[in-house]
Amino acid sequence: GAKFVHVFYRFARYVMIENMKKLFVDTGIPFAEAVMWRPEDMYIAKARHRVAYNKLLQILQKEDFVIQQYGKK
Repeated sequence: GAKFVHVFYRFARYVMIENMKKLFVDTGIPFAEAVMWRPEDMYIAKARHRVAYNKLLQILQKEDFVIQQYGKK
């Protein structure tokens, strides 16, 4: 149910953040720290969510296109 989805989301978020901390060490990319920030303004939080959602959607669409092209060949 909803509690399981929420727990799974929190676990996936934790794993992602820990993975990013390992990957972005000494690269000068502050992305891992940005994920940990708590928004002061909900408008900014919603804007970040929209940007991340759109980026994820683009990545998934591109991946689907590549898989379809590979299937045709």
